[in-house]
Amino acid sequence: MQRILYWLKGRELLLLGGFLVGTVTIAALLAPWLAPYDPLAQNLDAMYNAPSFLHWLGTDGYGRDVLSRMLYGARVSLWVGFVSVGISASIGATLGLCAGYFRGLVDECIMRFVDIMLCFPSFFLILAVIAFLDANLLNIMVIIGLTSWMGVARLVRAEAMSLREREFISAARLAGASTMRILFRHILPNALGPVMVSATLGIAGAILTESSLSFLGIGVQHPLPSWGNILLEGKESLEFAWWLSFFPGFAILLTVLGYYLLGENLREFLDPRTQR
Repeated sequence: MQRILYWLKGRELLLLGGFLVGTVTIAALLAPWLAPYDPLAQNLDAMYNAPSFLHWLGTDGYGRDVLSRMLYGARVSLWVGFVSVGISASIGATLGLCAGYFRGLVDECIMRFVDIMLCFPSFFLILAVIAFLDANLLNIMVIIGLTSWMGVARLVRAEAMSLREREFISAARLAGASTMRILFRHILPNALGPVMVSATLGIAGAILTESSLSFLGIGVQHPLPSWGNILLEGKESLEFAWWLSFFPGFAILLTVLGYYLLGENLREFLDPRTQR
C-alpha cells in the first residue's frame, strides 16, 4: 500500500485524467442499462421540458430525453475517437518505421509527403473531403484517421532512427532476422511510448473534430445522437432551453480535458528524463 501511495504522489493530474476518461468510457459502455429512456423515442407532449426528476437533463424539441441521448452520444464520440486514432496510428507507425529504418530515398519521399499533408489545415481538409462523400459515421472515422497520421509518423521516425543503431538491432541482423521482424518485433515495441501519448491526445482531437462537424450539420446525422448534433439543436433554442447546449458542451469539455491530462502526464511518466 505504501508503494502505491508513493507512486501516486505527485500524479494527481494523471489520476484526474484517468478518472474522467474512465467515467465517460464506463457510461458509454453501460448506456443501454443507464439510459432511462429510448434515445430515439419522441414525445411531443414533453417538448423542451426543463431538467427535473422525470428527465434529469431535460428534453429536446422532439420530447426526447437528453440524458439518454448523451449516454448514447458518448458511444458515438468514443467510437469515432478510437477507430480514427487506430487508423492514424497504424498508418503513421508503419510509414515512420520505414522512413527511420531505411532512411535515404525512402525517408525523403515519406517525409516530403508528410510535409505536404501538414501544409493543409486538417479540419478544412476534412471539410473538403466530406463535401464529396456522404456524411455518415464510417466516412467520418476514416477521414479523420486518414488526415491525422502525420504526427505519429514523425515521432516513430525519430525513434526508429535512434533505435536502428542500437546493439540489439545489430545482433538481430547478425542472427539473420528479417527486416519485417526487426521493424515490428524489435523497433516498434520500443517506440510505443510516444505512440501511446500521441494516440491518447489524438482521441481528444478526434472527439473535438467529430463534435465540430456534427455541430456544423455535416457530421453524425439525425436521428443518431452525438454530442455535436445535440449542441446544434440547442443553438436554435438557447434562450429558453439552455440545457441542450450546456450539458453536451460540458461533457465534451470534461472528456477532452481528461484525455489531455492523461496524455500529457503519460508523456512525463514515460520520459525517464522527467522521473523523480
